[in-house]
Amino acid sequence: MEWGRIDEDGTVYVRTADGERAIGSWQAGDHAAGLAFYTRRYEDLATEVTLLEKRLESGAGDPAGTRKQAVTLKESLAGVAAIGDLDALATRLDAISGAADEKAGEAAAAKQQARADAIAAKESLVAEAEKIAESATSWKSSGDRLRTIVDEWRQIKGVDRRTDDALWKRFAAARDAFGRRRGQHFAQLDAERGTVKQVKERLIARAEELSGSSDWRDTGNAMRDLMTEWKAAGRAGRDVEDGLWARFRAAQDAFFARRSEVFAERDAEQVANQAKKEELIAAAEAIDVANPKAAQSALRDVQSRYDEIGHVPRDAMRRLDDRMRAAEQRVRDAVDAEWRQASVESNPFLAAMKDRLAEAEAKLERALKAGDQARIARAEAEVAERRALLPD
Repeated sequence: MEWGRIDEDGTVYVRTADGERAIGSWQAGDHAAGLAFYTRRYEDLATEVTLLEKRLESGAGDPAGTRKQAVTLKESLAGVAAIGDLDALATRLDAISGAADEKAGEAAAAKQQARADAIAAKESLVAEAEKIAESATSWKSSGDRLRTIVDEWRQIKGVDRRTDDALWKRFAAARDAFGRRRGQHFAQLDAERGTVKQVKERLIARAEELSGSSDWRDTGNAMRDLMTEWKAAGRAGRDVEDGLWARFRAAQDAFFARRSEVFAERDAEQVANQAKKEELIAAAEAIDVANPKAAQSALRDVQSRYDEIGHVPRDAMRRLDDRMRAAEQRVRDAVDAEWRQASVESNPFLAAMKDRLAEAEAKLERALKAGDQARIARAEAEVAERRALLPD
């Protein structure tokens, strides 16, 4: 056959690139059976090589271990008792060793990169923790984040112990610094809340003192000022804030409830006063001014009764006063007209001036009928002159 033979005395040979090599003796049967036996040995070797190739290709095995097995197997080929293309197996084993070296280099580089990535990941967590320790003020969420960092830290593998210990010390220091700063903050906050509690208790005492007052305007302003101070004071501790607010609000509500009741009664009284004043205004508006003196007397009676009525709603004051003044003015106008008429009739000089005005008005009327512009202008001037001489 191509890769080996058995001679007449039973010696078994294998053919290689270096020539024939005796590998054993076959005395158990015919030569075909012997060749088949040694060929199966070769096939077993080829199967081992194939398994090494597949293991290296899949990445399932350690490249260094695969290379070691390939070298050992190749070294055994020099004395192996098998018939087949041993040179091809040696070539394949050399290829496996070369590929294993390359894979081992890649694995070492990947391992180094994974280590660098793991270190970078932990350094990033440390930097985040140090930033939290330095400036974070969201205490709950920042504390939660530090606890999450611990969980994330445990998931990162591949950092050498020395580097890991150094990074952990930095993280632990940052976590401790944050804890101290948080503790100081809440200690200060507790102190501030104690101060706020004292301020609010004083505001409550003042509100309770004012709650019985009937000085509606000034006390109302004072209560509003107390509310402004309350809001500016800040918050006391969570365990006391609601109770303080309930007491303060109760004092405020007590005052404003009493004021609302008084104002409601006052408003009802003022609405009734408005109706009474409207009736008197209607009476004033209905006074007959044909007899001015009688009208003046009747107006005085209405005015006296009007003034005795108490307050009316603010939005009705102006309207009621305007109507009353108009009714009063109507009576005064009638009285003034009567006085002027009596003055004219008892004064001959005024009567004469009035007659001359009438004559000037007659001239103007005739000029207007004639259409003479010059006469009209002179007549208008004379009328204006006569009127100016008469008293208002």
